Amino acid sequence: MPAEGRLGSSFRDPSGFVFRKGDLLLRQVNRSYEAPFRRLMDSGLHRELCDAGLIIPHEEVDLELAQSEDAIAVIKPQRLNFVSYPYEWSFSQLKAAALATLDIQKRTLHYGMTLKDASAYNIQFIARKPVLIDTLSFDLHEEGQPWQPYRQFCQHFVAPLVLMSHVDVRLSKLLAGYIDGIPLDLASRLSKPYTRLNARIAMHLHLHAQMQAKAAKPGHAQTKPGGFGRNALLGLIDSLHGLIDRLEWKPEGTEWANYYDDTNYSDRSMKEKHRLVEEFLEQVEPIPAMVWDLGANNGEFSRIASQRGIETIAWDIDPAAVEKNYLMRSEDKAMLPLVLDLTNPSPAIGWANRERDSLVQRGPADVVMALALIHHLAIGNNVPLSDVAAFMGSIGKWLIIEFVPKDDSQVQRLLATREDVFPNYDQASFERTFEGRFQIVSRTSVADSKRTMYLMRSR
Repeated sequence: MPAEGRLGSSFRDPSGFVFRKGDLLLRQVNRSYEAPFRRLMDSGLHRELCDAGLIIPHEEVDLELAQSEDAIAVIKPQRLNFVSYPYEWSFSQLKAAALATLDIQKRTLHYGMTLKDASAYNIQFIARKPVLIDTLSFDLHEEGQPWQPYRQFCQHFVAPLVLMSHVDVRLSKLLAGYIDGIPLDLASRLSKPYTRLNARIAMHLHLHAQMQAKAAKPGHAQTKPGGFGRNALLGLIDSLHGLIDRLEWKPEGTEWANYYDDTNYSDRSMKEKHRLVEEFLEQVEPIPAMVWDLGANNGEFSRIASQRGIETIAWDIDPAAVEKNYLMRSEDKAMLPLVLDLTNPSPAIGWANRERDSLVQRGPADVVMALALIHHLAIGNNVPLSDVAAFMGSIGKWLIIEFVPKDDSQVQRLLATREDVFPNYDQASFERTFEGRFQIVSRTSVADSKRTMYLMRSR
């Protein structure tokens, strides 16, 4: 990501763009967007959305900071320390983002305005709450016109949520392959055997996909949409809200959903591990602002950081564990649970591989936690210890890591169905390898276990 100039993800909208100037992250508003922008700000709509926590607040700054002469305003939005993507969200996170988008659209209509796009990428989570971050997503509403981003909303929200709810929750990963949302014909074909009798899904997905296919045929007469009154628009929004609100997925039946019910930790060793993580976090200097917990499961140890007010990203491969973490009723607002396969982390995608950043590009975190993880990478996935150390060094300044030896019951479970081809997987090799990238600051054996906890500082 460049230190100066326009962000690689901000080029599609002629209304304006996001850019960096020194340490500032700013958004330019172009002259072509002046009327909608002034209506948004002067009508009270922006204030209402801010008060409801539905849009990111901003302040208007000196126009001299603009990148070009066609600017009519430059705004400084509230800064986000981390940006997540829809293919990293749990089922309920994507559902919450969809309902927030519909809530915004409904409020917007009352001010004679409308959302001109409904991209899931315009939503971010702040304190676990979905918030619109694109201030230029609004337009003046013309009476009789349909909701222009209806198709986009269905591709970004309806299609993946129906697939996750009725077919397989892992199909959310299709969003990484289809940056403008899952094609409706594909989602319809995959889900129709399970949803053909659902009237709302039939209307917004199956029939919608058929109409889309019909309109794409050569020679099809294009008709200009019209006669879509305000009540009809509100009815459409209510219908979509009813569909999304009724979609459900129970977080169960996956490999790691009940991980902490089946560990080899005694109560004593679990308390000791908690104490060590707390102690290690206190030793980190300066005080960390961002922690990434890799393999966080339901956030058991992530909360040690987040409850200190440290912004914490709790990554886990299991969508059920992430879902449970997100749904926990807690005052802990500093943690964001996300889905991630660490052996195949989120890549840089989109135009020129610059629209969406990779996992590594969004780092480094101040502290990376890798608890009960090393054996899954080195033995479960044949990743050499040197590669694990290099990767950890690229994404974090400090590392809290737990070494799990071969005679641990969890490692023995991994080796039960495969040949042991890991002669160098031992504590001495682990320390020697990681010392090439880190300085070992502290090491402590975990009581009532064969495991060792380390605090390391990147070299």
